[in-house]
Amino acid sequence: MPHRQTALITGASAGIGATYADRLARRGYDLVLVARDGSRLAALADRLAGETGRRIDVLRADLTDRTQLARVEERLADDPAIALLVNNAGLSLDGTVATAPAVDIERLIALNVTAPTLLAAAAARAFAPRGTGTIVNIASVLALAPELFDAGYSATKAFVLTLSQGLAAEIGGKGVHVQAVLPGATRTEIWERSGKDVNALPAEILMEVGDLVDAALAGLDRGETVTIPPLHDDTGWQAMQRERLALAPLLSRREVAPRYRTSAG
Repeated sequence: MPHRQTALITGASAGIGATYADRLARRGYDLVLVARDGSRLAALADRLAGETGRRIDVLRADLTDRTQLARVEERLADDPAIALLVNNAGLSLDGTVATAPAVDIERLIALNVTAPTLLAAAAARAFAPRGTGTIVNIASVLALAPELFDAGYSATKAFVLTLSQGLAAEIGGKGVHVQAVLPGATRTEIWERSGKDVNALPAEILMEVGDLVDAALAGLDRGETVTIPPLHDDTGWQAMQRERLALAPLLSRREVAPRYRTSAG
């Protein structure tokens, strides 16, 4: 890794984001830590700077606020040292799409869809002309199994997966690596913040955050576009991908499929 590369991490004050900060600092990255909680960011920055000797900058921002989000986009555009974006910030509804207030659904979409899309776009515009850089987007296994949880949260994570796969196809040939990470249930604060008891989950399905991030980074080192840390045997996933790609040339045709033709038509 070239000297003094920087990683920008959103949702960095706790959980997955804070763990990425720890691991990347120990890999030799300087950091830009982004979250709403300035005091927690400052405490994390002080600890990591003391333990690793890396430069740690704090950028306090609420990514659901368009003006504050723009400041993070500008940092990605203007700082040539940034070589890695970790799009981690996200939230879950307290309730479901059918029961949550509209304002909460709008906030879900702003943080889980709009923010990572605009930040990935800013990073892509900065990285592609340099011919190098990495974008890591934190999605979820619920992108593949939306029936298991709230439809709104699952849909936002399906968006992140699709964004990552499409962006990888778009700019992968320009030297920019895009990775989607699909965690399963992971012990983080997102459960409590959405009114759920993480300890009510079966222990056998709940991954510790350190294990999750270490696996995600191992997948990144392997050059994976999609990393699913809980999936022991990826044969099914690989088969699903082959089938999906095989469908592509069949999905847009001039004529309606015979099964949809009516006698009147």
